[in-house]
Amino acid sequence: MTANEEILLALYNTVQERKTADPETSYTARLYAKGINKIAQKLGEEAVETAIASVAEGKDNVVRESADLLYHLLVLWVAKGVEPSQVWEELNKRFGASGLAVKEARKKK
Repeated sequence: MTANEEILLALYNTVQERKTADPETSYTARLYAKGINKIAQKLGEEAVETAIASVAEGKDNVVRESADLLYHLLVLWVAKGVEPSQVWEELNKRFGASGLAVKEARKKK
C-alpha cells in the first residue's frame, strides 16, 4: 500500500469512527445526523468549489478544495457502505482502458 493510500484509508477509518460521535462536537457526525441528502449536497458543493478554484483561483486553493472534496467523498462512501478497496478495484479494472470504451460499455448495460 502506498503512503497516499494509507492516508486515504486512515481518513476513511476516522470518518467511520466519527459517524457515531456527538454531532455537537463532530462535524462528521453532524453530517451523518442530517442524512444522505445533506451529505450528497455537501459533496456537490465541494465539487463545484473545486471546479471554480481550478479556473478562478490559484493552485493553493485548488489543493484546499480538493482536500475538502476528498473528505466529503469519504463521508459519502461510509454512508453508502462503500469500501476504498472497492473503488481501487474498479479503478484497476479501468486502468489502461480507453475512457470512451468504458463509457460505451456502461451504455450497453
